[in-house]
Amino acid sequence: MKMKRHTISVLVNNQPGVLQRVSGLFGRRGFNIESITVGESEEIGLSRMVIVTTGDDKTLEQVSKQLYKIVDVIKVIDLSANPMVARELALIKISAEPAIRPEILGIVETFRAAVVDIGPTTLVVQVVGDSDKIDAMTELLKSYGIRELSRTGVTAMIRGSVSK
Repeated sequence: MKMKRHTISVLVNNQPGVLQRVSGLFGRRGFNIESITVGESEEIGLSRMVIVTTGDDKTLEQVSKQLYKIVDVIKVIDLSANPMVARELALIKISAEPAIRPEILGIVETFRAAVVDIGPTTLVVQVVGDSDKIDAMTELLKSYGIRELSRTGVTAMIRGSVSK
């Protein structure tokens, strides 16, 4: 069976313990969660979890069925089965003495990123995009010395007027 990356949207009641029950289900099934983002949805009282994981289609189907057994789960959608928009945000703190800043700013500009903080010996860069873009930028900035890296995890939705 072919392992592939899945991006799943889970609409849940905004209740204490739901995140723990959902993530626990993945753990018990032997699924690694690559990223998970949770926030308010368009409906009051409901939150949306966007979970990125890897597995074959059959196992994902089983996890989906198990998710529906959790009382607070309202809807489960495999976003990656549809054309989707997926974004992630990263903040990257780089060692940046004033002499090398123009070089770093060239990279920032190329990636359409932004400098959001300047310290005496550091820059904090914000980059938004798909995970590959963030990976590529991080790789280029490694040679300057990444002091700190914080990524949000992926959030996503189906493209166009189709809503699920």
